[in-house]
Amino acid sequence: MGESVGAGRIGPGAASGYRPSATLPFRAEFRRQASRRRTQLALGFMVLLPLVILVAFQFNSGNETRNRNNEFGSLVDLAVSGGLNFALFSIFVSSSFLLVVVVALFCGDTVASEASWGSLRYLLAIPVPRARLLAVKLLVALAYSALALLLLAGTALLAGTLRYGWSPLRSQVSAELAPAEGLLRLLAVLGYLAVVLLVVAGLAFLLSVTTDAALGAVGGAVLLWILSSILDQITALGGLRAFLPTHFSTAWLGLLSTPVQTDGLVRGAISAIAYATAFWGLAFWRFTRKDITS
Repeated sequence: MGESVGAGRIGPGAASGYRPSATLPFRAEFRRQASRRRTQLALGFMVLLPLVILVAFQFNSGNETRNRNNEFGSLVDLAVSGGLNFALFSIFVSSSFLLVVVVALFCGDTVASEASWGSLRYLLAIPVPRARLLAVKLLVALAYSALALLLLAGTALLAGTLRYGWSPLRSQVSAELAPAEGLLRLLAVLGYLAVVLLVVAGLAFLLSVTTDAALGAVGGAVLLWILSSILDQITALGGLRAFLPTHFSTAWLGLLSTPVQTDGLVRGAISAIAYATAFWGLAFWRFTRKDITS
């Protein structure tokens, strides 16, 4: 008997020239997702948020006395001291929730929405091998997640530089860093955040292949991330907190210190990659074995 099409080889009834690896190209799926309203709104909000913060700072610029009397006010004072600092502030206020929601949206909606629309079985009937369909959808979701992070930081850096100038990077835990070095530190922060958010991507993607409700997959990933953050605040858990996926989520602050604190960064990166790999592995295992009825 010949090999089955699902195994990646041409079966006895396959059309001439059929290649499983040529089905559902990355570019086709990328363009398809770009046409969706949720993609446009999410990316648009990443551009809009720094501008909203900038306008808010303008309205609050006359209240300097109140700003100095609280910790958040001191962060605002740093934010308006240069474009790099403004970009860092925008990332800081977005990293704990907004970016989590955006990544969960891209990765949790990608498969579940196809199932809810009833189009998933038609994609597989093209036929697209299940593993390839899942891999392409995951790569596209990760690409849009990375694009959202870059749009947020890039817009904040551009808007902040035009408004506040190109100045050294300042923080509350280190001396001033020259603009060139500050930019490198900012890129390193983005890189670490991207690695940490892989946990959210993996969890949302796993939920996306186990349910037909896209909102359930997105919301479930966000709620579990929040639950992990809450548990991480319970000191009675002791060393068990180090195994929570959110325990090292703020380790990127070590990149702003002098010298750079790398211990938490390394442990956080290893933890995030391990969790993400486990979630993606379970997602592929589940999807390649489940009955697709929608």
